[in-house]
Amino acid sequence: MDSIHSPAAAAADDEDEDEWCDALDHIPPPQSPVPDLPQSNGHDPPSPPPHISNGDLLPDESPSKKPKPSSPDPSPTPPSAPTTVAAAVAAASKKPKKKSNNVWTKPTSRRKPKKPKTPAAPNGSGSTPGAGPDDATVVLAPIPRFLLDKSDDSPDASICLSKLHKAERVELSDDRLTAGSTKGYRMVRATRGVQEGAWYFEIRVMKLGESGHTRLGWATEKGDLQAPVGFDGNSFAYRDVDGSKVHKALREKYGDGYGEGDVIGFYISLPEGGLYAPKPPQLVWYKGQRYICASDIKEEPPKVVPGSEISFFKNGVCQGIAFSDLFGGRYYPAASMYTLPNQPNCEVKFNFGPDFEFFPQDFGDRPVPQPMIEVPYHGLDVNADGPAENGHTEKTT
Repeated sequence: MDSIHSPAAAAADDEDEDEWCDALDHIPPPQSPVPDLPQSNGHDPPSPPPHISNGDLLPDESPSKKPKPSSPDPSPTPPSAPTTVAAAVAAASKKPKKKSNNVWTKPTSRRKPKKPKTPAAPNGSGSTPGAGPDDATVVLAPIPRFLLDKSDDSPDASICLSKLHKAERVELSDDRLTAGSTKGYRMVRATRGVQEGAWYFEIRVMKLGESGHTRLGWATEKGDLQAPVGFDGNSFAYRDVDGSKVHKALREKYGDGYGEGDVIGFYISLPEGGLYAPKPPQLVWYKGQRYICASDIKEEPPKVVPGSEISFFKNGVCQGIAFSDLFGGRYYPAASMYTLPNQPNCEVKFNFGPDFEFFPQDFGDRPVPQPMIEVPYHGLDVNADGPAENGHTEKTT
């Protein structure tokens, strides 16, 4: 049979229960380590429990059981985890960078052509044995057709108009001294040129017609055959219409105009011009054929021939110095003719001497010229002697 408690005993039990509840309220919750990262729900991590003072001791604790406070560490260790929420969020949101598979991201990854290695000489100089400084690297080019075609010029022939160095529409007479052309300006030049000394030739204007015009003068090997004399920097012209001189397509007032029946004289002086002329091409035999041999070194700029000049004469009367300070090189007699379509040819006739119609009697301080008929042959005789050994070079005359 259960015992029956009195009201006094029940009241005592209630007092004990209240005393234990008050004691439990002072017990701190267990401490948990501070998380390195913020909570997954985005809230800040919980703060550590507050410090318990001496007045907050539990009922069953005595001051003798209180732990002694530890002395502070003179050199605190820095926290390994971020101390602020912003730093922790930034560290968590940072993702590792993916490696790029693009092969062109680095300029050093582009492949460059390998430079050819020059075989070293036994003496360690780095050049081919037995080769000079100009023979280390050369370029072989086929010989131009005009150097091989003896029908245009030969040692036994005399100077005349070239069948190769002319525009297609320019027509030549059988003796190759008269030239005619229709429609646009076209050029023809002689088979031989000069690079040193004083020289002279004449041209008679045979036909002009109603629309014909001429530009006559001198041209180098680089003169444009599909254009009139004086079109570029490689030719020098005397114009019929107003007697102007033309060079680089620029007309300047010069002398008297001329027309049908007039004889124009052409004078050039190149004192010691051979010293300022470009080097002639070298010829080399290679695998049974002859080539033009040129080094890979850049060409030297043209040199001016001191005291050089070009003058024109009309029926024996000097029109003055037209051009001076010419570049060193070989200069050829040249002519260009023009007519409108459906018009007869404009014709001019060359006279290389020695019998001239209006040879000047007085050249003043100028050197007395030689007739162009005396210009020696300066082509290439490829059949001379037998083939040479590979690497043997010959210079054109």
